[in-house]
Amino acid sequence: MRILIAEDDRIIADGLGRSLRQTGYAVDWVANGVDADNALTAGTYDLVILDIGLPKLSGLDVLRRLRARKSNVPVLILTALDGTSDRVKGLDLGADDYMAKPFELPELEARVRALTRRSTGTAPVIQCGALSFDQKDRCALLNGVMLDLSARELGLLEVLMSRAGRLVSKDQLVEHMCSWGEEVSHNAIEVYVHRLRKKLESSDVKIANVRGLGYCFEKSAQEPKP
Repeated sequence: MRILIAEDDRIIADGLGRSLRQTGYAVDWVANGVDADNALTAGTYDLVILDIGLPKLSGLDVLRRLRARKSNVPVLILTALDGTSDRVKGLDLGADDYMAKPFELPELEARVRALTRRSTGTAPVIQCGALSFDQKDRCALLNGVMLDLSARELGLLEVLMSRAGRLVSKDQLVEHMCSWGEEVSHNAIEVYVHRLRKKLESSDVKIANVRGLGYCFEKSAQEPKP
């Protein structure tokens, strides 16, 4: 999952970004509305955390332009303005949720999880055979035992499981898993897939390779290894 943070307060942005990356999200950060509008025009995101009081172009204008382009990416507004009229205006322009500063990080993380689940149409826990992915606690369990996964492996598994039965290209994986400035090649994606396969080899699920096209996550027709 890839998230854009549009926030001019570096301390808030750094804290949010660090927390979200630790749980497997790819995070990009911009500090003004013009850069936010450009990023949303050029890139693909699963969620936007948008401050209203951005310099150069207000968050509300960024939101207005985003919805005018018919984008339905979920938007969580952050603002120091806590009046009812401000909340109503943001929601009427197409925001999906609204939080006033200061806020508690655990609550914001919970809202992020809820919005990403809603946008992908997945349940809080994605289940495939004996493997489950808990989007709330950001962990994967195989036969009830937690898997030891890196943040990158966790992000890869989430993308594949949320699209189980569908082809996911390497380009799509890079797009959803990587932040700006990260050099992740198709060869690196192959390495992460290989590591994940090793950790799932005793299960009843598999990551099928569709040569030249990408990967498909599905339940295996074979019995799991003992």
